[in-house]
Amino acid sequence: MRKLLDGIYNSAAALAALFLIGLLVMVLLSIVSRQLHFHVPGTDAYAGYLMAASGFLALAHTLKRGEHIRVTLLVNALSGRWKKALELWALGLATLLALLFAAYSCKLAWQSRVFNDISTGSDATPLWIPQLAMAFGAVILVMAFIDELVLEIQGRRITVASSEALRNE
Repeated sequence: MRKLLDGIYNSAAALAALFLIGLLVMVLLSIVSRQLHFHVPGTDAYAGYLMAASGFLALAHTLKRGEHIRVTLLVNALSGRWKKALELWALGLATLLALLFAAYSCKLAWQSRVFNDISTGSDATPLWIPQLAMAFGAVILVMAFIDELVLEIQGRRITVASSEALRNE
């Protein structure tokens, strides 16, 4: 199960990286087209879609690597069962919020598909297509939070040491 979950997180991160490369291509295409006096419609919109997709698909991988911003002042002041209780509460609340966000993201993409919602830009892209990346990213984030919560309950969760976190900042 661990290999499968890590594979999902890593695959989503790899897809996010590909979308970032696509974002670079869209920005470069937009710059080059302006310099050479021709217009490629939709480059700004597609750059936005790719940026959103890369951000959402990278969320779970970022969480699992301990790179999300966390205020650890209170957590580091506690020890023993109080620290574990606070971690469980925080992870439980984060899981609930991520679950709500994932549910509404999936609902938004589904409704956009049902209502045939298209972008207002010149590209006229069906909005459910770029919204799918947000929904998938949110669902994978829920999986990662549940994974972290289960690991914390089992006492197997690995947290980044505060000295390492300070070094990375």
